[in-house]
Amino acid sequence: MADAQAFPAAADPAARAAVPALRVRGLGKRVDLPSGPLTILDGVGFDIARGEVVAVVGASGSGKSTLLSLLAGLDVPSSGSVELDGEPVSGLGEDGRARVRGAKVGFVFQNFQLLPSLTALENVMLPLELRGDADVEAPARAMLAKVGLGERLHHYPRQLSGGEQQRVALARAFVTGPSLLFADEPTGNLDTRTGQAIIELLFAMNADAGTTLVLVTHDHHLASRCHRTLRLDGGRLVADGRG
Repeated sequence: MADAQAFPAAADPAARAAVPALRVRGLGKRVDLPSGPLTILDGVGFDIARGEVVAVVGASGSGKSTLLSLLAGLDVPSSGSVELDGEPVSGLGEDGRARVRGAKVGFVFQNFQLLPSLTALENVMLPLELRGDADVEAPARAMLAKVGLGERLHHYPRQLSGGEQQRVALARAFVTGPSLLFADEPTGNLDTRTGQAIIELLFAMNADAGTTLVLVTHDHHLASRCHRTLRLDGGRLVADGRG
């Protein structure tokens, strides 16, 4: 599929501010199995405003992680559309989606997704290198210092605790200055105390950067701290509540 043209930047800042960070319409995802087609998402639609912090909740298998992958352009829908910062991401090819992710999106995953052969510093430098930035080391060092790992720059993931690895992942997510951050169960592999510290750090960094945050979680207390909660059930959006 040919890449769609980028959405033109609004000349009027007020007009640009009115464009949602995310616009989702009729989003569906189906996969073909030997037993027949399986619907994972069906007709999901919503807008997320710039700067909103939104939790996505639902039972296991309700489609939460699939939704996040579609919103971030990691996967393509079977039907419907996703616009990210006004750009129709679901209409882009693989290269186009990668370009948008590199320019606008940060990720935090449950299992950290750090490259084991790279040091903490190199893991945080990587998205800047992939984007083609000229200066990659100084911003990465500064971001690792911000998450409290200024003395652990040259440690490999295997030499770091789970909480430290997730701090590296946070530094990597924020180092590109994303307009949107997607977090999929960011405390799922951490003990309660460490997970709480990571959430406080995530919320503080997000507030400081003014990023739009979409957070998949099974933790209802955490969801209650968000501006808004989207609830999925059986692949459908069944509730959209503001906290």
